[in-house]
Amino acid sequence: MSSIKRSVQILELVARRGPLGVRAVAQQLQLPLGSVHRILLDLEEEAIIDRNAENEWELSYRLLEIVGAQLDRIELPRLARPFAERIAEQTRETVNVYALSALACVCVDKVRGNEGMQMDMRIGTRGAINAGGAGKAVLAYMSDSDRERVLALPLPSMTASTITDPEVLRAELVRIRRRGYSIDDQEVVVGVYCISVPVFDRTGRPVGALSITGPSVKKPGPDLQPLVTMLSEACGTISRKMGYAGHWPPVDAEPSVRQSA
Repeated sequence: MSSIKRSVQILELVARRGPLGVRAVAQQLQLPLGSVHRILLDLEEEAIIDRNAENEWELSYRLLEIVGAQLDRIELPRLARPFAERIAEQTRETVNVYALSALACVCVDKVRGNEGMQMDMRIGTRGAINAGGAGKAVLAYMSDSDRERVLALPLPSMTASTITDPEVLRAELVRIRRRGYSIDDQEVVVGVYCISVPVFDRTGRPVGALSITGPSVKKPGPDLQPLVTMLSEACGTISRKMGYAGHWPPVDAEPSVRQSA
């Protein structure tokens, strides 16, 4: 039996019957004591399981955080759909809904507009987080440590406009936080532009984004303000429904400040 299967069995047992001592876990699962102890120590190191004052093992709150993150991603498309439909109808451009998964953004829903040229992102497509409106909108508000992990990796290039220099990208992320939205100026597909605003969960972390994508040029200024207003109102409402209680719109706030909100 693999260590992964044993780990799952241990987690299920502790969830149902815990707190339990290591011998009790080994006896009830009929597993070697040494193997169970090593797995418990590994799970403890990852903050999945904790020891109480009686030196018995019980589930920690990190497992709830992991499950909560998955539930947030499942909930996001349902909450965003009415807004996406309304914005697509008003702008005639495509509205994409993205969810953060590891260090990438995944398209979880989309509503096509009526413009002839559309960016037809398939549901389930993973996008590089250094390029495109949604990726940069999320990256700008991630924790300092996660953002630096991304900037330390090779940054993939899709077009000549993709930002692949870490210092240039870092400066762009500062600008995004100052104005509360990101812009994709043909970074993923030549001739396609995008504006995006992040969505936050109950802990104040960015869990996804909504974007308006199409052939119309999108530059900061008065002409862009109607799109900014649409997305900001939609993402603000969705974030509130997901339990976010911090400042809105998300301008002039560092990720560390936002996560303590």
